[in-house]
Amino acid sequence: MSQQIPIQIKEKPWGREVWFAHTDHYAGKILEVRKGARLSLQYHEKKTETQYVFEGKIKLTYGNDEKNLSEMILSPGDKYDIYPYTIHRVEGLEDSKIFEVSTPELNDIVKLADDYGRTGKGNNEALDQQLSKKIINS
Repeated sequence: MSQQIPIQIKEKPWGREVWFAHTDHYAGKILEVRKGARLSLQYHEKKTETQYVFEGKIKLTYGNDEKNLSEMILSPGDKYDIYPYTIHRVEGLEDSKIFEVSTPELNDIVKLADDYGRTGKGNNEALDQQLSKKIINS
């Protein structure tokens, strides 16, 4: 049997990510988004992803121009594809679980706006953990 990659849990201020696959060729994770919480308004420079709403209801904000974005409501069974440079944001209208499969560039994120004060390129796990603890304890 080949080497098994352990599941990783990444706490986020909006919920958490469960990374169940991360290889040189693909990645898979579950986004658990709390009702009322939003991910960053963001885009990716290389990463392509498909997200499938498994549970709950979300609002997806998306487009190519930050000043002219569209919105759609997605429910269980709905999916959407995000290509490089597509601006997007997910908001939990209910507690939700989203399955995401993508190319492997999991640190490829450019944050344009964020409810929790996170900025710039890439992920900051220490800051995400700190922010998620503050939210849980408040």
